[in-house]
Amino acid sequence: MLSSVLTRPTLVLNRNWQPVNVATVARALVMVWNEAARVVDPADYQLYPWEDWSRLVPRSGELYVQAVNRRLRVPEVVSLTSYDRMPAATVSFSRRNIFKRDRYACQYCGVQPGSEDLTIDHVVPRSQGGVSNWENCVLACMQCNKRKANRTPEQANMRLRRTPVRPTWRPLYADHHQPIASWSRFLSEAYWSVELER
Repeated sequence: MLSSVLTRPTLVLNRNWQPVNVATVARALVMVWNEAARVVDPADYQLYPWEDWSRLVPRSGELYVQAVNRRLRVPEVVSLTSYDRMPAATVSFSRRNIFKRDRYACQYCGVQPGSEDLTIDHVVPRSQGGVSNWENCVLACMQCNKRKANRTPEQANMRLRRTPVRPTWRPLYADHHQPIASWSRFLSEAYWSVELER
């Protein structure tokens, strides 16, 4: 139970209260301890430094982290103390982000075998002039990758489940499946202020 609580998502706001990231509870608590962030109470928007937050007693039924001599409330939202910029408006082209975009699933057959059994496939093979970018790389299971070989999907008579595209940056571009109701108060601003793609 402790490890699952520590890996829960925590929304990270910059000091202007704009969503910039999602961190684990463990990372958020370290940031608060190091005075790089303060906990935001979504109920009344009060900011808590470590000394004050660590003294609060968890409410009945509320998640907590068990420390040596006390229980710490689980922060759902933290605000950075000095960072006031917004992160880059694009998601970097990396192996990790391809896995996130494609939801750890083969883009040909839809199977989700686990990351160790997935490869990155070039839709148009490099031998045919294909490049490594968001629009030409997808996840493929070992079987589909072997079947497709050095051909395009059309040549291999295989169909992509989704057209690969560059994902747009979102503060919640993280692989978690736990909706946090209190985040909606902070994300509505992001809906209006995040730059749209041209």
